Amino acid sequence: MQIYLVGGAVRDELLGKSVDERDWVVVGATPSDMLKQHFQPVGKDFPVFLHPATHEEYALARTERKTAQGYKGFQFYADKDVTLEEDLQRRDLTINAMAKSNDGKIIDPYHGQADLKARLFRHVSSAFSEDPVRILRVARFAAMLPDFTVHPETNVLMKQMVTSGEVNALVAERVWKEWSRALQAKAPARFFEVLAACNALAVLFPEWCEHELPSDIIQHATQKTNDPMIRFSVAVSRLSKAAVQAMSKRYRVPTEFSALALMTVNYAKDYHVCDQNDAQQLWELLKKVDAFRRPERLSQWIIACDLAYPKNLSKEKTLLQALAAAKSVDTKLLLEKNYQGKAFADKLKETQIQMIKTNLSAR
Repeated sequence: MQIYLVGGAVRDELLGKSVDERDWVVVGATPSDMLKQHFQPVGKDFPVFLHPATHEEYALARTERKTAQGYKGFQFYADKDVTLEEDLQRRDLTINAMAKSNDGKIIDPYHGQADLKARLFRHVSSAFSEDPVRILRVARFAAMLPDFTVHPETNVLMKQMVTSGEVNALVAERVWKEWSRALQAKAPARFFEVLAACNALAVLFPEWCEHELPSDIIQHATQKTNDPMIRFSVAVSRLSKAAVQAMSKRYRVPTEFSALALMTVNYAKDYHVCDQNDAQQLWELLKKVDAFRRPERLSQWIIACDLAYPKNLSKEKTLLQALAAAKSVDTKLLLEKNYQGKAFADKLKETQIQMIKTNLSAR
């Protein structure tokens, strides 16, 4: 039995990046061998085990054969006779097809180190085209490593996958998983640029084909905030309400992401044209964005509006102060005066606007 560190951990070590997650491949072993050493089985489609102490994943070396369309259409073979080179050959990119032995030796049969130096994303073999998820992974890696470029031959394969309809087999959860990870990377806009270059953008995100991708704005937002929900809102801020709703539904985008994005699309204009000296306008804007019930989301929405339209003046301080002034109204006093129903709501609004006006006068 031989054990090797593989994949992203080797790549990141060679790039001088921190390694947060390690994956291992085991050569010359069977499931029973792993169980005898107290590894815990977790894999359903192929043998993967958790280390009894570290709980890191150890997978038996395997080969795969395409049997149907989509990323699940594979038959795996894992046995003692599968070599490390055969296991590495089934991986997507050369920079992910390297291994490291216990003595620190790098095993690099597909020249991943050369491609790291050349800053290239290159497929390991023609089998790359059998798994549509690999298109998303290349796009996500481009967001993580923005100074890398996709090798022309790899891009040709990706285009062929789009033409053949293979990319249509991608499931919603996997698209969102790769997209959400790209949102947290150095250059999220690269995710869409790579998809556009291989014609996958028109299939996966047709809404963006009618609009110019706001790459500069997305990159500016990335430099200003690490919040993936704000980055998502800025990315879709040039789309229509219907487009954001359709995209969010199609890829099952978490509600907190889509809600903030729709607030940005719907009310960013109101935010930027609002008169900072008009107490009623400020109150109505706060009401529109549900700030009285969801004050914690107000700051995120303001930042999203500011980053989506960076040339406009920020009104963050004014709005936050207006909300604080409005919320300082003691509703118990109104109840004691027997205001109820619509009368209570009208009086509360009137009093809150007056408090905002008082706050503006004191500035």
